[in-house]
Amino acid sequence: MRWLLALVLVLAGCSSSVPAEGQAVPRSTVRVLGTMPHDPAAFTQGFEIAGDALWEGTGLVGRSQLRETDPTTGAVRRAVDLPPEQFGEGITVTPTAIWQLTWKDGVVYRRDPATLAVTATFPNDREGWGICHTATDLVTSDGSSTLVFRDPATFAPRRTVDTGVRMLNELECTPTTIWANVWQTDEIVGVDPASGRVTAVVDAAALRPAETRDDPDAVLNGIAAIPGTDQFLVTGKRWPVTYRVRWAAPS
Repeated sequence: MRWLLALVLVLAGCSSSVPAEGQAVPRSTVRVLGTMPHDPAAFTQGFEIAGDALWEGTGLVGRSQLRETDPTTGAVRRAVDLPPEQFGEGITVTPTAIWQLTWKDGVVYRRDPATLAVTATFPNDREGWGICHTATDLVTSDGSSTLVFRDPATFAPRRTVDTGVRMLNELECTPTTIWANVWQTDEIVGVDPASGRVTAVVDAAALRPAETRDDPDAVLNGIAAIPGTDQFLVTGKRWPVTYRVRWAAPS
């Protein structure tokens, strides 16, 4: 399981949240502005607002789905299952398609946003973890420190950047920054999409629900920027709550 790999890295002295160059970066905490319910059975892998919907991709073999939910209540409006043998991962919604990764299955789905039907499949030669999109590219993570920028029509890789931070997981692209959950930590890092340099670190430890603290898989893993604001919806795997937050300077 992934948590065993994370433990090995910690024991080996590998800090996943310190940029390779060792440069100092601004650190923030989170200010909670509101909450809404989140399905505590959802193993959240992708989280993104598009239009009037909050989209969520969930994982686990036999349980993986793509869901359209209400961004104010968390209620599921509609959902579609992945094949039962596949483990779903990150999702992103472009103006014309919904993209959905699988973890080790080597399959990437492109879906019709209106019907959720698969319109094309693409191979992936890396593990699928997180995905978001800029105006020109799809951006994917694979659990390493590398982000891959891809053609939004063919999924073909165009370029890579190395952030120096291992275990990059769920991604959220904003106009100036790619935000990434660092798996098995309570940190979110901000990455410059041009250089890969880490420009910000957000400590979200205060959000961890008490009832999840004994579950090593119930980690922070969901960032959805709220369009037109400086706010985000943040949740985690098997969390019973989604938080509406703003990054805040440490007190």
